[in-house]
Amino acid sequence: MEEGDSGAPPRRAGPGPLLLLIPGMLNTVDIWKPVLPFLRGADVRVADVRTQSSMADMAADAWRLVDSSPAPVVLCGYSMGGYVAIELLARLSPEQRARVAGALFLDTSAATETPDTLRMLEKTIAGFERDFAQAVERMIPFSIHPDSRADADLVEGMRRMLHAVGPATAIRQVRALMVRADRRAMLAGLDMPVLIACGREDRVAPPDLSRDFAALVPGARLEWLERSGHQTTLEQPREVADLILSLLPK
Repeated sequence: MEEGDSGAPPRRAGPGPLLLLIPGMLNTVDIWKPVLPFLRGADVRVADVRTQSSMADMAADAWRLVDSSPAPVVLCGYSMGGYVAIELLARLSPEQRARVAGALFLDTSAATETPDTLRMLEKTIAGFERDFAQAVERMIPFSIHPDSRADADLVEGMRRMLHAVGPATAIRQVRALMVRADRRAMLAGLDMPVLIACGREDRVAPPDLSRDFAALVPGARLEWLERSGHQTTLEQPREVADLILSLLPK
């Protein structure tokens, strides 16, 4: 199985439902790489969200990875990928949505942007434009658990990934999430197993956002990933995989 920045979504053949994994902002498909060994035997599709200019286009391209199969789908969106997963669910037909056997929303939010968060995002864009390398060096320690800062491989892997995406794509992604639709009414009517999980010390998408998300979705389960910041797929990959596997139809 090929991983990395080739542009072709990695796949792992196997029995059972399809797992559709959606990366976040400033992520290549490698954001899911540490999780994949713990999903052995599953049929995994990892979306690429670097080329599109809207959440709708990201969602459409992600669904194309599974649309030709009749198999049930477990949907997993990390960070911005959670917004993409929400948009995907909102755009599916009733017949397509019936194929979704469960959804994991990881380190993300159901909230819409406010004037304050929009101003913060404009500052983020300005920082990317002014000095992307400096912005990266600030982002890494802010987005991981304090214990992870001593993990040289994790930190360097993040640095490589962020620079592989680059400022132009990052700015396009920020612009896309700034104008995303309010899908809370759809989420409040979801009728499927939903799991919402968050790093206990996530400062990018703080735990209160996950609490609010779980309160919105009927029957949603809320889980915490200990000793983790925002980068849960890198910091606690086995635990993330266990959450995904818990959604597989029995």
